[in-house]
Amino acid sequence: MAIMFGKLLCMCLLALACAPGFAAPLNAGAAVVDITPEEFPVFINGGMLSRTADDVVMPIKARAIVADDGARRVAIVVADSCMMPRDLLDEAKATAAERTGIPPENMLIAATHTHTAPAAMGCLGTDADPNYVPFLKEKLAEAIVAAEANLEPARVGWASADAEDHTAIRRWVRRPDRVVEDPFGNPTVRANMHAAGNLDDVTGESGPIDPELSLISFQSETGRPIAVLASFSMHYFSGVSAIHPDYFGLFAEGLQERVAPDGGERPPFVAMMAHGCSGDIWRRDYRDPAPEALDTIDGYTESLLDIAEAAYADIAHDADADIAMAETRLPLDYQTPNAQLLEWARRIVDEMGDRLPENREEVYAREQVFLDEWQTTEIVLQALRIGDMAIAATPTETYALTGLKIKLQSPLTNTMTLDLANGGDGYIAPPEQHVLGGYNTWPARSAGLKPDAEPQITEAVLQLLEETAGQPRRAHEPSRGPAAEAVLDLDPAVYWRLGDFAGPFAKDSSGHNRPAMYEPGVVFFLEGPRSEAFRENGEINRAAHFAGGRLHARLPNLGAEHTVSLWFWNGMPVDGREVTGWMLSHDRYHGAGPHGVHVGIGGAGNHAGRLLLQRGEDVTAGATSIERWTWNHLALVRDGEHMRVHLNGNPEPEIEVETTVDNPPGMDDWFFGGRSDNAFNWEGRLGEIAVFDRALSAEEAAALAGE
Repeated sequence: MAIMFGKLLCMCLLALACAPGFAAPLNAGAAVVDITPEEFPVFINGGMLSRTADDVVMPIKARAIVADDGARRVAIVVADSCMMPRDLLDEAKATAAERTGIPPENMLIAATHTHTAPAAMGCLGTDADPNYVPFLKEKLAEAIVAAEANLEPARVGWASADAEDHTAIRRWVRRPDRVVEDPFGNPTVRANMHAAGNLDDVTGESGPIDPELSLISFQSETGRPIAVLASFSMHYFSGVSAIHPDYFGLFAEGLQERVAPDGGERPPFVAMMAHGCSGDIWRRDYRDPAPEALDTIDGYTESLLDIAEAAYADIAHDADADIAMAETRLPLDYQTPNAQLLEWARRIVDEMGDRLPENREEVYAREQVFLDEWQTTEIVLQALRIGDMAIAATPTETYALTGLKIKLQSPLTNTMTLDLANGGDGYIAPPEQHVLGGYNTWPARSAGLKPDAEPQITEAVLQLLEETAGQPRRAHEPSRGPAAEAVLDLDPAVYWRLGDFAGPFAKDSSGHNRPAMYEPGVVFFLEGPRSEAFRENGEINRAAHFAGGRLHARLPNLGAEHTVSLWFWNGMPVDGREVTGWMLSHDRYHGAGPHGVHVGIGGAGNHAGRLLLQRGEDVTAGATSIERWTWNHLALVRDGEHMRVHLNGNPEPEIEVETTVDNPPGMDDWFFGGRSDNAFNWEGRLGEIAVFDRALSAEEAAALAGE
């Protein structure tokens, strides 16, 4: 009878809370539950092959926040786990729902991605630990129940800080002559994790970083800290073989000590660090190594805590924050093997029998059998809004670029991303990254979804954010600094800034609506030239990285008087091949004939590191040596039979020639990032390409590179 009366009372209160004009205060509670295994040895996730742990270096925990605005109650859990499958989390949510009344769709449960936690799911060569899975399931529900029990009137606030020195790209583009084989014996790997261990092997990073450390803070009405949820895009920092929560756990414990050194009043303050979008991220920049103090996990964490503590001190908290949450379950297809690959896989798996894989070939053979059996899956995506702050949650190891797409288009400026939430569905590389191959794309449970999964997931998450915010997404338009305005003041026929999130089209910023087409073999949103000049308000200028593909456009009626202005960044060692790379080309598609004009950098064959201008069969070289991995400006000006190339704003031409090469009717194809016949295509970045239908003066051309 008492239970029925309690449920009736709750229903009445909920109806009152939902009534128009009702303003209930925000409530929040937090709790920590120890999820360290009690039975050993235990399987450990995070490696190619199976391994076990027999002891504990540092306990692992599940940290929970429950928030309530009077109309909706939600739960957020961050657990020290490498990854957790959807079915385990669905069952944990169902158990917690029975004990709290919080609907399962109002629960977000995420893994930190520590590589030194018990295996909650099978992946690559490791199976789920059969004793740990039911133990973890119960503990996750327990954490939600405990956090709900600590609910009290609360305020909430947001902070964001730049932690650029603590994150870097780990996936690099390999040189075209240094391609390596995938697990199936095919030479497909143009990009891979940690390929920059030898910088001579690579041409540059394959994507951008997300340097934002974001914090959502809850405190009591009196200002006592209740909880902080942090998110950062850095994959993990391992180094031990036994149970350990990685830097995620060290950060949580450290922030608790800094904010409430005496443990705080009861209930104690709870801090948690979630895994931001960092499938292609780690902690060290291969071209610019971090200070020695960041080489240890303790030094790294303490430095990150310094940034977090400073940001936390400036948070303004607000009690008038309502809550909205939305979830969708998105059906997706796996990358399933063809008949030949499946036959290869089954032969190997049959020879293995019941044992676990012992090498990479066996791992990926077994994975093909799994994917063939499953064919499709369903993933959980969520958006949670608390006041003017949003959380976007994906169940995948999401690339930093995807996180930036979500944040920069979210209806709310204050948007945090969490991945490996509500499932463990592996890497989702953007489609263009699949062209370059590598570990993050090889079909397996660790990267099983088809190449079109990333844009589908991104779009679905943005729709959820729109639903919870009650307003449309923002249109991401690059700002225009003085250098961009200088280009536009000269009235270009077309202006491709190459700051696009994705292909296949390069947006024309001239106002003439002449998009160009990216070919496969281009990746996006890398740091571009002179951010302070081309963008405003500290915004990073962006560029595309070319790795075999080109930008193709048809520009009819340019005639014999025209100018091309662009910024270039060469990633190829100048002694690596006969021509380092062609960055600009005007000729027939698939050919290099007598009427063509091409601009590039010389290589081992001749004129290494210097600009080349080719007209038909004639090649002229400049005198200046172009340094690898530096931004430079080029202006190619044609004035009838006179042609000149300006470098880096010098009004004196780097190359100046007379040419009788004409421009026959119908030769309207222009290529950037490669030559018309695909010979020695560009390996590096291009940005801010502008084409003018007149010959600029030497002063005008030089001004386009001006400071």
